[in-house]
Amino acid sequence: MSSALDFTDVVVRRDGRNIVDHVTWEVAEDQRWVILGPNGAGKTTLLQLADTLMHPTAGTVTVLGETLGRTDVFELRPRIGFASSAMARRIPRDETVLNAVMTAAYSVLGRWNESYEGIDERRARRVLADWRLEHLADRVFGTLSDGEQKRVQIARAVMTDPELLLLDEPTASLDLGSREELLQLLSGYAASPTTPAMVMVTHHVEEIPVGFTHVMLLREGRVVAAGPIAENLTADALTEAFGMPIVLTSEDGRFAARAS
Repeated sequence: MSSALDFTDVVVRRDGRNIVDHVTWEVAEDQRWVILGPNGAGKTTLLQLADTLMHPTAGTVTVLGETLGRTDVFELRPRIGFASSAMARRIPRDETVLNAVMTAAYSVLGRWNESYEGIDERRARRVLADWRLEHLADRVFGTLSDGEQKRVQIARAVMTDPELLLLDEPTASLDLGSREELLQLLSGYAASPTTPAMVMVTHHVEEIPVGFTHVMLLREGRVVAAGPIAENLTADALTEAFGMPIVLTSEDGRFAARAS
C-alpha cells in the first residue's frame, strides 16, 4: 500500500528555533492519525506541511507521491481536503451553506462567476446530508452555530473526494453536545473503506474519534511516540509530552486523561 504522507528527517526552523525537529513519519492510505501535544509542540506546522502551505527547512516531505520542492503544489492541493478555524474565517459570512460547500469544486471561497453543473449541486447536497446539514443548505454561513460551522468546513473539505483529509482541531470551542455529534460523524466517516487517509490535530484525548488507528505525540517539535494507538497512547507517553504526570483511562474506544 502506498503512502499518503512520508516525512523524512523534517526540520522547520523559525527565528533560530526548530519548531519541527527532525520528524520522520509515514501515513498509509488506510490510516487515521491523531496528533496530540501541548501548545507550540508543532502540531499545526505538520498539517501545514502536509497541506503544502509551507516547505521544510530541511528533510523531505512527500504528499500523495509528490515531493515538495519538485512538484507544482497548485496541482497537488485539490487532491487534499483541509478544514481549520482559519479556513472558516475566510468563508464569506453571507454565503449560503450550499455555496460554501459547492465552491470547493473550484477551490474558491465565495460564489462569484463560476458555472456549476447539476452534478456539482447534487454532490454538495449529498455531502451536506452525510454531515447532517441538509436542512441548512439555504442558511447563511454567518448565522450558524460553532458546531454547524465546523461540520460545514468538513463537508467542504470532502466535497471533492480528496485523497488526504487534514483536520485542525475540528472540535475546538464546541459544547458537549456539538462535540459528541461531530465525533460520532467523524467515527462513521473514518470507518468507511472509501475514506481517504486522515490526520486530525487536537489537544485532548477525549476528542479522539472511535476508529482512529494511529497517534503521534509531540513535544517542542520532537516526536515522543508515534504508531498504533493501542501501543503508543499511554500514560507515560502523555506524561512526557505534556510535562506533568498523567493518568489515562479508556472505555468503549474513547479516552480520558487527568493529572495524576
